Formats: sequence, C-alpha cells, structure tokens
Amino acid sequence: MRKIIVYNIISLDGYHTGPGNEVSVMFPMMGDVFDTYNAELLRAADTHLAGRVSFELFQSFWPEVAENPDSEKWTPEQKELSNAGQSVNTIVVSDTLTGNRPDIRIIRRADAYQQIAELKRQTGKDILITGSRTLWNDLLAHDLIDEIHLMIGNIVLGEGIPVFVGKPPASLRLIDVRRWEGSDNILVRYKILSKSV
Repeated sequence: MRKIIVYNIISLDGYHTGPGNEVSVMFPMMGDVFDTYNAELLRAADTHLAGRVSFELFQSFWPEVAENPDSEKWTPEQKELSNAGQSVNTIVVSDTLTGNRPDIRIIRRADAYQQIAELKRQTGKDILITGSRTLWNDLLAHDLIDEIHLMIGNIVLGEGIPVFVGKPPASLRLIDVRRWEGSDNILVRYKILSKSV
C-alpha cells in the first residue's frame, strides 16, 4: 500500500502560518533546506495532493520556475525542487476549483475519503502533501495519513494558525530527527499509528 506523507514547516511554537493565515512570515526561517528536503520527498513520490488554497499558492510561483529554469532569480534548491516536481501528478481536493487541465485531477470533498483511500491501495510511489493544513488534518482524523514530517523553524510567532486542528485522534511514533549543517531548522518525522492499532 502506498504511503501518504505530510510535509510542512512550522514555527517553534507550533504555528502553520502567522496571524491572518499569513504564510510569508514562514519564509525567512525556511532557508534552502526546506526546498532541498521537499525535492528529496518528491523524487520518492509520484503524486502531490493539495487543497485549493495551497494549490493556488504553488501555482503563483512554481510554473514560472519551470518555464524559466535558467533564470538567476531562482536558487539552485528551487531549481532542483521544480525539476523533481515535473514528473509528479497533482490532485487537488476542492469544491470550487474549475477548469479542465490534463495535468491536474480535481476531487470533490464529498468523494475525497473514498478516492484517496482507493489511491493508496493502487501500486505506485508515495503521495506527498505539502501545505494544505485543512486537508491533511481532515485526512489524519480519517486514518488516511501514514507519516508527518515537520520542519521546525527557529521563530516564535506567538499567534497564528496552529498546525493541528484540535486534538487529532492519532498516535505518533518518532522515526527520525534530522538537521542540516548551517541551518537552525530541524526535521522531525513521525509514523502515524493506525487507530485500530
């Protein structure tokens, strides 16, 4: 069975974004290691699963990197991440996203649990969720997430949108802690223990 892996950056005090759901407060603490590790995960995946808001945020940036890969605007890590994402299919869970794009599959929320469970049963590589906090918290509550990888940044926000919604009915087992030379971020990887365990 395929794994669904969640990868997000959070503040030291556990926030996914800042006040008003402002994501840009997270950028200064990301550094190059966020993109480097994301590319590593994408190379082991063949599907990227996203909610509408995160998908639209990604679409406002990454296509330009892919279309102009030689531009000096991008860091080597951004170029590596863009390249790694080229062979990954995108699925967006949304009731409002419209339009026909051959490279994007849209799943309506009412069908999401069934279709994502079926996707996990198919043969293939990992399924990656980056951002999309509302989506993956919902999937976590429905026992569909296998691992959570959190990059903890060196910033205390004091307020904002917490990474977890309420108290998820899940038990976690630590499988790895990682850090990079020259970075103040650490990565913690957890396996989700099934509610039936």
